[in-house]
Amino acid sequence: MKILFIGDVVSSCGRNMLAKSIAAVRRNYGTDATIVNGENAAHGKGLTLNTADELFALGVGVITTGNHVWGNKEIYNIFECNGNVLRPANMPRSNPGAGYVVCEAGGVKIGVLNLIGRTFMEPNDCPFAAADEAIAEIKKQTNIIIVDFHAEATSEKVALGWYLDGRVSAVLGTHTHIQTADERVLPGKTAYITDVGMTGAYYSVLGMERKVIIDRFTTRLPQRFVLADGAAQLCGVVVDIDTQTGHAQSIERIFLADV
Repeated sequence: MKILFIGDVVSSCGRNMLAKSIAAVRRNYGTDATIVNGENAAHGKGLTLNTADELFALGVGVITTGNHVWGNKEIYNIFECNGNVLRPANMPRSNPGAGYVVCEAGGVKIGVLNLIGRTFMEPNDCPFAAADEAIAEIKKQTNIIIVDFHAEATSEKVALGWYLDGRVSAVLGTHTHIQTADERVLPGKTAYITDVGMTGAYYSVLGMERKVIIDRFTTRLPQRFVLADGAAQLCGVVVDIDTQTGHAQSIERIFLADV
C-alpha cells in the first residue's frame, strides 16, 4: 500500500493549497491513506475544531502535531472527541491526548506514532524510549508503523531513523519546514527523510512574512510574527509499504508550487 504524508500545514494558505492539490496527488500516486502534520494549521500555531474538521473532510486519516500542539485551547476538546489527532508520545503521560493510534485504510491496519525531539526543544521524555514502548504495543496489531519525528536537530532525526531501522515502516521528520533531499530506504527496509517540508506560503520564511523575519535578524528587536499568504507550496512524501512485513519498498518526495 502507498501512504501519503504531508508536512507541516501552515495556516489557511497551507490548508487551501492542500484542498486544491490533494485529490490530484492521491490520483497521480495511487495512495491508500493520508497523514498530515497539522500543528500549525490554525493561524500558524495550534489546531482548532474547525481546522481539524477541514483536514478530515479532505480525507486525512490521522493528524500529527508537535511543539505547538497546545497553541490553541481547543486542542483539549479535539482530543476528547477524536483519537486520530495525536500529540507526541514522549510528552508527559499526564498530558491529554494520545501519542499513537492504529487505524484502518482499505481493510489494512496502520499504526501512526508521533514523537518530539529534545535537542534545541523544550524538555520532554526520551523519544527513543517512548518509541520502544509504543512500537511494542502497535506491533500487537500491525507491522505497518509510520513515525512522525517532530525535531529540530538533523543529528537527532538521523539517529532515530537508524535506531528504528527494521522496526518501523517509515521515520519522517517534521518541524523545520524545509524539505530535505535525503529520502531513502535504510538497510532494514525503513523509509527515512530528515524533513518532509512545509505546506504553506511559497514566498515566505517558514510560512511567515519575509520582511518581519529579516527585520528580526538584522535589528535583533522583537517583531510580531505575521503569516505570509499568496503563492503556496505543498511538501510531502509517498511511502510504498509491503502490507505483510511492514517493510518500505520505496519513498518518493513530493514538491508542488502554485506560483
